[in-house]
Amino acid sequence: MGFEHLSTNFDPNKALLVIICGPTGIGKTSVAIKVAAAENGEIIGADSMQIYRQLTIGTAKPTAAEQARVPHHMVDVVDPTEDFDAAKFAAMAGRIISGLDGRGVLPVVAGGTGLYIKALTRGIFEIEAGDRQIRAALKAAAEAKGMAALYRELEKVDPETASRVHPNDTYRIIRALEVHAATGSTMSRLQAEHAFAEEKYNCLKIGLTMDRDRLYERINRRVDMMIDQGLEAEVRGLLDRGVSPDLKAMQSIGYRHMAAFLQGQMDWDDMVATLKRDTRRYAKRQFTWFRADPEIQWFEPHETEKILQLVRDFREKTAK
Repeated sequence: MGFEHLSTNFDPNKALLVIICGPTGIGKTSVAIKVAAAENGEIIGADSMQIYRQLTIGTAKPTAAEQARVPHHMVDVVDPTEDFDAAKFAAMAGRIISGLDGRGVLPVVAGGTGLYIKALTRGIFEIEAGDRQIRAALKAAAEAKGMAALYRELEKVDPETASRVHPNDTYRIIRALEVHAATGSTMSRLQAEHAFAEEKYNCLKIGLTMDRDRLYERINRRVDMMIDQGLEAEVRGLLDRGVSPDLKAMQSIGYRHMAAFLQGQMDWDDMVATLKRDTRRYAKRQFTWFRADPEIQWFEPHETEKILQLVRDFREKTAK
């Protein structure tokens, strides 16, 4: 076990960062807690849904006991009605990392939102805010024609971005079309040109993997557990408090499915089956994203001793 995959040559001016990533339902939180507890670390969540307050069961947030064992950051930081993106995540998490590093605490980033992790470690390209008239026109088109029409338009002008965006993700579809209209280029091309420049930290990237069928069984059981824990009541409560089902937060896996059931758009059995299917598909997309990063070293979730030894070696090798 070596460090040929380290993302950068060691720079004593940069903070150390251990990243635990992988698909949903594989056990990232458990492994991250063991690493942080053993190595005087604190956890920074890199999950685009766990950032939202009030969305708890469907996002599989760390439990109160887990958060009591090791401090967690970037959980419950914004309301569902607030806009939040990878750039905001990188800025907030970056400040936390600086504080932890200053106290001699190891930051352990744990999550499955690949873009959040990439934005944190490499930075994210900046695009001007755009033209308000363009945005207003796109929103009007969405209301008049429906999001399906805008998604088909995105598939025409930027099929690569469309393949990564859910057809109901109003925010990202409008943003990508706005970028295209304002710049004449596509979101995917601008991201590629940016190339996510130099790594901002001394990173050790650890990916969790397992047999696909076994992971899918875990995902199916996890969905059943979320339902048993009260996902229906949680979503009903959000809707009753006036949280719109069209919000970006409510378009996530689990919440859009349960909202569709509560609004009479799906029956119960179809909702559960579709939720499980979409969660499995999401896990497959996460695998594809992380497998493309050659810096990630892969382990099964039960290989905690190997992971802990790798982290210890990493810290010794990069001791300031």
